[in-house]
Amino acid sequence: MNTPTIDVRSANAQHMYHPMVDPKVAQQHPPLIMERGEGVHVFDIDGKRYLDTVASLWNVNVGHNRREVIDAITAQLGKLAYYSTFHNTSNPPAIELSARLTAMFAPEKMSKVLFSSGGSDAVETSLKLARQYWKLEGQAERVKFLSLKGGYHGVHFGGASLNGSPAFRTAYEPLMPGCFQIESPYLYRNLWNESDPARLASLCAAELESAILYQGPNTIAAFVAEPVQGAGGVIVPHESYWPQVRAVLDKYGILLISDEIVTGFGRIGAMCGARAWGVAPDIMAMAKGINSGYVPLGATLINERVASAWERPGVPAALMHGYTYSGHALACAAANANLAIVERENLPERSLDTGHYLLERLHELMRYPHVGDVRGKGLMAAVELVVSRESREMLMAYSPYAQALMAAARQEGAIIRVQGNRLILSPPLVFTYDHVDEAMHILHRAFAVAENL
Repeated sequence: MNTPTIDVRSANAQHMYHPMVDPKVAQQHPPLIMERGEGVHVFDIDGKRYLDTVASLWNVNVGHNRREVIDAITAQLGKLAYYSTFHNTSNPPAIELSARLTAMFAPEKMSKVLFSSGGSDAVETSLKLARQYWKLEGQAERVKFLSLKGGYHGVHFGGASLNGSPAFRTAYEPLMPGCFQIESPYLYRNLWNESDPARLASLCAAELESAILYQGPNTIAAFVAEPVQGAGGVIVPHESYWPQVRAVLDKYGILLISDEIVTGFGRIGAMCGARAWGVAPDIMAMAKGINSGYVPLGATLINERVASAWERPGVPAALMHGYTYSGHALACAAANANLAIVERENLPERSLDTGHYLLERLHELMRYPHVGDVRGKGLMAAVELVVSRESREMLMAYSPYAQALMAAARQEGAIIRVQGNRLILSPPLVFTYDHVDEAMHILHRAFAVAENL
């Protein structure tokens, strides 16, 4: 049988479902077909160049087409592309990466790693390990999880159950029981209409404690949150928020799971987001920047205290969890090369520096009437779109204004993303001041088009 030649233009959106979109919309407006990338730019099938202001999906941190990563993948491919890490077997890249990660996160006392295929897997692993930990500790009643409104923790049933945005939950309910959301430190919109970030941090920490007491401290396994909320709108807490949260959790013996899928490996100016706020989690879920998306990979790290529960002599403690591609040789080889770049080029510090400049320039957008707020940390920023500053009514992604904004930016040569009512910028960590200037030039032109609808 001869394999038919596929015309990708005519087949676009005809046979493949795309994430987070109604298939009818994708068929009516076929997706942009990307063909190659170079640094912070990508090129479509017609050769048009675009500035990638979102690092594809928060994750191509070292940039596209990095020769070091490609060479590492190619070299490993010539030896062993894949072999299962079940049945007590392993491979050199996975072993090397596990050692690299525990050394990288020694300040957080991380001591063990369980690999997976991506961020949703890493979160799911975190939840299962947290529950198993408490069973091994003789506290089997600790099964509940607390998370934040607006939080995003992937698409598996566990992560979706933690999710604090109804849009990601409704189609798949009922979800996992025992998951409860509390207020996030969202300065622009919060339950108390509090405008002082430090006071808001204290109010949110107090609500966390109240929720713990209401549920019963001895029933809660862990509190799960992102150091800076990503898909929920780049919610940047006051510097006092996370230390207060850690203190409340310690008071009641509750684990802290830090969802580092977006913030890990430098995006907000530290090697992990929790470190940027001066706290050490018990468990960290990581993906995206671990190998900049070159080969799918996730990792769940646990600290020495949690890991010790599996090490007691004579106590059965099998990890009845894992994925076919846990410790995938190609993915781990890509990660080792990627993280060598992150460390050698000091991308966390560069992210912080370039991020300051990006945020400074983004405030120029406050001149447009439909911009209500600008916020960010490192190379993670959001521009909140509103119907009017007075009402603060959300101007959503499906609105003509937002659609015109994204279309105009694309026409001018940049890929931007509007999630909900927020224009989110999360460029590769190799972004420079010149790239920021390029992005701002395009954004001003796009906003001018949208404002003149």
